Amino acid sequence: MTAGRLWGVGVGPGDPELVTVKAARLIAAADVVAFHSARHGRSVARGIAGPYLRAGQIEELLVYPVTTENTDHPGGYAGAMDDFYAAAAARLAAHLDAGRDVVVLAEGDPLFYGSYMHLHKRLADRYATEVVPGVTSVAGAAAAVGRPLVERDEALTVLPGTLPVADLTARLAAGGPVAVMKLGRTFGAVRQALADAGRLDEAWYVERASTDRQRVAPLAGVDPDTVPYFSLALLPSALSPLLATPAEAATPARDGVMTAAPATTGPAASPATGVERRGEVVVVGLGPGDRDWLTPQAQTALARADDLVGYGPYVARAPANPRQRRHSSDNQVESERAEFALDLASRGRRVAVVSSGDPGVFAMASAVLEVAAEARWKDVPVRVLPGITAAQAVASRIGAPLGHDFCVVSLSDRLKPWEVIAGRLSAAAGADLVIALYNPASSVRKTQIVRAKELLLEHRAPSTPVVVGRDVGGPTESVRVVTLAELDPATVDMRTLLIIGSSQTRVERRGDGEVVFTPRRYPAQSDVRNGPEIS
Repeated sequence: MTAGRLWGVGVGPGDPELVTVKAARLIAAADVVAFHSARHGRSVARGIAGPYLRAGQIEELLVYPVTTENTDHPGGYAGAMDDFYAAAAARLAAHLDAGRDVVVLAEGDPLFYGSYMHLHKRLADRYATEVVPGVTSVAGAAAAVGRPLVERDEALTVLPGTLPVADLTARLAAGGPVAVMKLGRTFGAVRQALADAGRLDEAWYVERASTDRQRVAPLAGVDPDTVPYFSLALLPSALSPLLATPAEAATPARDGVMTAAPATTGPAASPATGVERRGEVVVVGLGPGDRDWLTPQAQTALARADDLVGYGPYVARAPANPRQRRHSSDNQVESERAEFALDLASRGRRVAVVSSGDPGVFAMASAVLEVAAEARWKDVPVRVLPGITAAQAVASRIGAPLGHDFCVVSLSDRLKPWEVIAGRLSAAAGADLVIALYNPASSVRKTQIVRAKELLLEHRAPSTPVVVGRDVGGPTESVRVVTLAELDPATVDMRTLLIIGSSQTRVERRGDGEVVFTPRRYPAQSDVRNGPEIS
């Protein structure tokens, strides 16, 4: 099989219209599109390239293990990042070995203070590789300021803001046009160096050049607490005396800054690297169904995983990625599934165990941790990432029925006896709690919901509102409100979640539909049998 081709593609400083024609063509044609992000999962490069992506492409999210925070890695920050780039290169190598063309997106230019270069150094000697240059942030900033960057025999100096203040001061004092990159946390030190070099009044501050969030201002007046990483200091050519310097600039338009309009023109080892890697199990909550409810943290874990383990329909919800192995199983083998995932991780695999909703609510987190408590798995790291629960999803669709004290009860008696369920239902109903009922019925379990309704009616008024949510977040979503007396157990199945109101839960008709909410106030005395009428 012929190996795929690697492309390092610059996407410019921010405006998607500044992506080159060649870059746009390659992005659209690629089998795999890779991009970096911090741990929040949002990628600037991916956002810029968004208009050029097509359906069906494989996306590889490469999440930095650290950005500005500390790390407990034995090699410190450099060691953590070196391991990260080695692992990222291995992920891309798996695609290239499978014959897939890979485009790695880079803000600005790929070889200008870009993360792509670290992948290039690890892969370019093994695969056909091409770098596609992009418009740099320096060029974007100069256009935003509207001043010539260099003229005649001037030489442009580019400095990283991470240099010691003394080094920055000495280089700035040498004169000439300068761009200082990597501001953010370094802004205070850069400002001090500009002042010490006697050049503070020459300096422009440019933030997110060419985007709709672009900000341009005299650097001397910028609040350090407002400075993001995607900003730079610019000292343009001094050979244009008719153009205003920052110190002579017009009064800022608002809030002490001048906001410029965006431009409108123009223990195992990776087979690919041989680097030893420690495996782990991450139990991931996928949310109730809608992909928009998948958190960036969960998205990052899924993107980094080597193996996905879980109940078949849940595994199918994760974005397809041929680099990964998928291990689907039946819904009633939780302990076996957990042991399988831990065994994979013990051999150096990064394993994501997927659950619908939140993995800690009637789902895989407790199953994995119970098995992981055995001595043989004590050295396998296990993390749990939260997800939006089905109860939250159903509640949000109808208003705020969980606005006061509530409890969550599963009606499944597969793992606990019905007597325990009945006792808890009676106690919750007697305490006047809103109750979210999970697993109310299944194809073989029909009587529990009938008996639950009878128990609830012993404590709740027949007019108590009940929210019936089915397949919320899915293609056949439905949400309706009935009274407890009207609730028909025959309409309830495993994909249904019920929210039983308290004596205080209210139903209101509004112009935009029906709303259910439970007030946060609770009267000092209340007859719990006098629930509100649905009007």
